[in-house]
Amino acid sequence: MSAASGLSELVLVVGDVRRAARFYREVVGLTPESDADDAWAWFLVRGGTHKQRLALHTGSLLFEEHSPLGPRPRWGPVHFALEIERPRLEEAVDRVRAAGVEVYGPTPLPWMRALSYYFYDPDANLVEFWSPEPE
Repeated sequence: MSAASGLSELVLVVGDVRRAARFYREVVGLTPESDADDAWAWFLVRGGTHKQRLALHTGSLLFEEHSPLGPRPRWGPVHFALEIERPRLEEAVDRVRAAGVEVYGPTPLPWMRALSYYFYDPDANLVEFWSPEPE
């Protein structure tokens, strides 16, 4: 059993925080937790007791200067999934398509009893709208 009780935050390193923040607010539909500036933007993905956040940042991250790995190239684009309730899935996908973003799917995931759509953000991160089958 894992000692972790949930994901607290995910930080994406992006080229332009304000551009990425517009994308995640207007296209993906996330709720900003604060106003974006040139270095940081924070979005609330899930509220309640176990808040989950997505952050956008440019530059080095906190505590990287203490890395035992020394200076090295930054990691590249990532893939992550956002859970979308099935009744809201098509609306969310339509919003992405309406912004001129190419959407791939639907992709059935029978082993997870889910349906997914995929698209890329302006920094080539692969975003997934993951929707479990209703119970």
